[in-house]
Amino acid sequence: MIRLCATSELLEGQSRGFTVGELKVIAVRRDGRTYLYENRCPHRGVPLEWRPDQFLDDSGSLLQCATHGALFLIESGECVAGPCDGQTLRQLDAVEDKDSIWLQTDRQSDS
Repeated sequence: MIRLCATSELLEGQSRGFTVGELKVIAVRRDGRTYLYENRCPHRGVPLEWRPDQFLDDSGSLLQCATHGALFLIESGECVAGPCDGQTLRQLDAVEDKDSIWLQTDRQSDS
């Protein structure tokens, strides 16, 4: 597992970006749960944000790609509007304890 941040550094309704090696990660907290996605729009393969940690639309209820305005459900990563309608962001496995938010990796050596 790879530690992304302290639990207190991702508050309800907030999003943050992280880089783990070559992987760019989006973290967003909604209804007390942390969701992680690869920061890569399925339409053009570009990162979603145009400013650091700016992944949410104006309402704060959807993830938004700044390049072409695609909108994604926070809970599933499904695109519900825009050029990649029906496609999804690649969801990553989040593990959260009382102190930290972790990215679950497949490598045995990280355990």
